[in-house]
Amino acid sequence: MADKIKFITDLNSKYNPKGEHIILGKGMLDGEVVPEVNVSIPLKTVNRHGLIAGATGTGKTKTLQVFVEQLSHAGIPTLVMDIKGDLSGIAEAGTENDIIKERYAKTQLPYSPQSFPVELMTISGAKGVKLRATVLEFGPILLSKILGLNDTQQSIMSIVFKYCDDKVLPLVDLQDLKKVLQYVTDNPIGKKDLADNYGSIAPASLGAILRSIVAMEQEGAAAFFGEPSFEVNDLLQTRDGKGVVNIFRVDDIQNKPNLFSTFMLSLFAEIYMTFPEEGDSGRPKLVLFIDEAHLIFNEASKTLLSQIETMVKLIRSKGIGIYFITQIPGDVPENILSQLGLKIQHALRGFTAKDRKEIDKAVENYPTTEFYKASELIQNLGIGEAFVTALDEKGIPTPLVQTYLISPESRMDVLTASEIDQLTSSSALVRKYEQTIDRESAYEILNKRIQDYTQTNIPTPPAGRRTSQTKEQPGMLEQVMESRAGKTFMTTLAREGAKFVMGMFGLKTRR
Repeated sequence: MADKIKFITDLNSKYNPKGEHIILGKGMLDGEVVPEVNVSIPLKTVNRHGLIAGATGTGKTKTLQVFVEQLSHAGIPTLVMDIKGDLSGIAEAGTENDIIKERYAKTQLPYSPQSFPVELMTISGAKGVKLRATVLEFGPILLSKILGLNDTQQSIMSIVFKYCDDKVLPLVDLQDLKKVLQYVTDNPIGKKDLADNYGSIAPASLGAILRSIVAMEQEGAAAFFGEPSFEVNDLLQTRDGKGVVNIFRVDDIQNKPNLFSTFMLSLFAEIYMTFPEEGDSGRPKLVLFIDEAHLIFNEASKTLLSQIETMVKLIRSKGIGIYFITQIPGDVPENILSQLGLKIQHALRGFTAKDRKEIDKAVENYPTTEFYKASELIQNLGIGEAFVTALDEKGIPTPLVQTYLISPESRMDVLTASEIDQLTSSSALVRKYEQTIDRESAYEILNKRIQDYTQTNIPTPPAGRRTSQTKEQPGMLEQVMESRAGKTFMTTLAREGAKFVMGMFGLKTRR
């Protein structure tokens, strides 16, 4: 009993913030729910990033859903990378069942099934808000990193961008960029202009860049680059006091790792450049959730990993929180893991020696606790239970607490096709970004220049020279030689000449 009283006292002093906060569940001790202990997270530290981890089937996705709902209640919009495609149900109200009744009876909290405002987003042509960006917005350095170019090729890309800027050649999509590269490689005027004013570039290097662009196009990047560009401020919507849940549908990421890397880099860079410094505002402006993050880290290039690490360190000051959802903490690189303030750890399974090492490694990263044997309990947590440690309002890590998580209030299943149609057809953002704008850009401008050059430089034959299209009239001598008398005269002359030559060699002709 004394332990329970001490447990309640200690945990309430750390998980009972005075300012705005969200609740994730109730504390547990010795396998029993302790309803007196609210596991609450202050909004002030939500932008200090976090991790939701656990083995398959332990409830990570539902925890993510609860987290997103609680933020929406607080009027904070979110962007969720829905890699498995099972979060769209947030747009519809949940349904109470016996499991939910039992869970909420233990927590002594009310269950209020309800829907939340949702925007579906896509970069691959699925239904939803079309996310696009222009090549020019990426810039030469970021684009070079996406294409995997070396230092020499990156410098060439910078020259090409400078050339386009000087010559007023807007780079909107990949077609524009390819046309410029072809123009300065194959066209005499473009090739000379580039060489005279910017330096000579080896055709082999330009060819390598073109091949990299084509490879990225094979992953569907052509649909991503274009206009209208997505404005990141559109992620900050609220409706009826609730933050909008922006669900980014990327269930085909495994086939398009470079395309997803492109989007991630573009999004992070655009948010960082667009949003003002927030300082200590007391609540986040936007929270990003990356589900199944291990797929990203396994497939991502070094460039993406470096960029994520940089953004995790810098983007907090913009009022942005980033949360990774994965199976084991070891899926997240150390440099990124060390920056995460909130950790929600579902059960881990120690089936192999490698699994047990990961468990030991995970437990070592948690604060020490006198209430649990963490290394044993972490393998025996039930579905919907998790270890939680966060940062309090002063930024100090909170004690490790076994948490009985609340259930989502929205539907714990996907939307039907008709529901998706209804949701997207009523969306103002879908209408805003639906139609592609194809204004005059580098591709059209250069095509016109090439056409004008071709028409004004058709070679004409020099005066007096005979061509296949012209035919001279025959002269007098030719007319005589073509006549019947002329032909008889030439035949006789040839015969008599032959007799004379044979006589010189002592030969006689046959009569």
